[in-house]
Amino acid sequence: MIRIESQPWTAIVAHARKTYPNECCGAMLGSIAGGEKRVVEALPLENAFPGAQAARYELRPEDLLAADKAARERRMDLIGIYHSHPDCDAYFSKTDLRNSCPWYSFVVLSIQQGEFHHANSWLPDPEQTEAAREELIY
Repeated sequence: MIRIESQPWTAIVAHARKTYPNECCGAMLGSIAGGEKRVVEALPLENAFPGAQAARYELRPEDLLAADKAARERRMDLIGIYHSHPDCDAYFSKTDLRNSCPWYSFVVLSIQQGEFHHANSWLPDPEQTEAAREELIY
């Protein structure tokens, strides 16, 4: 289960609305205790995809490393990555799966007509062949 506290959730949704009609992306920082992940900070990252960003996002490796470093400096964990899907469902695409890291949670927000619609969290398997839905509380 992943629980996103209200302040980072508000920041994530605002980021997705601001970048609409393009996809946004960012890191989620927090703690892991038992089977629960708790997100207490959202760190917006730049969508570095060189093509049409309305259909895809890409993280630069150095940005992901910087997010991990920021988490460690704050004595937190890098819980996962969030990104938006403009005008479509909050599913985990084949591209998302192929570019995923199996140790992170992936929160996908559906942004319809510029407004938040719904969200899902996904846990990719180690082979990156499928992703299971993870309980998401926000």
